[in-house]
Amino acid sequence: MSAKELLNRYLDECPLVAIIRGVTPADAEAIGDAIYEAGMRIIEVPLNSPEPLKSIELLADKFGDRMLVGAGTVLNAHQVAHVKSAGGRIIVSPNANLAVVSATAEAGLVASPGYFTPTEAFAAIDAGATALKLFPAEAASPAVLKAQLAVIPKDVPVMVVGGVKPDNMRPWLDAGAAGFGLGGGLYQPGQSAGETLEKARAYVAGVKA
Repeated sequence: MSAKELLNRYLDECPLVAIIRGVTPADAEAIGDAIYEAGMRIIEVPLNSPEPLKSIELLADKFGDRMLVGAGTVLNAHQVAHVKSAGGRIIVSPNANLAVVSATAEAGLVASPGYFTPTEAFAAIDAGATALKLFPAEAASPAVLKAQLAVIPKDVPVMVVGGVKPDNMRPWLDAGAAGFGLGGGLYQPGQSAGETLEKARAYVAGVKA
């Protein structure tokens, strides 16, 4: 299965990516359970979290093919191999670092770099990006996304990340967004599994509305 097919499989189940920045290995599995129970199927542990590779390993071992687990805030190409060794299958970055994108593509993993302009988008696609992450979406608009999607290849999903709430997803979906990355609105460090489940369910209901 190609990286593109792999990503689409999980996006088809639920077009939401859970970004659990700050999670610890001690909490990772319980938080993962809550996210899975709510219906989300993609989970990202940012590398600026405590012991992120350990959390990725725990989540990847626990969920296997049931979830697409990987790393966020991947800033250097050498980090890609470490994430893959931990069982991660998706690499997400805040920026369009072409070395990271190329290393991810060569490793056979899903590459989802951040971009803000068409120049960054096409450079990332040329380097092998599987999907794109419009970030920070607070500084853009659905109209901006719609204009960009007139030229971005149809087979490259664009995810919206930044300022996403359960009640503001519809305009982005109407503009052509393939899904959303959910950060602080879904998870804060130290948050209980129960609270995470409640928030995750609200987002899943919001994207279906």
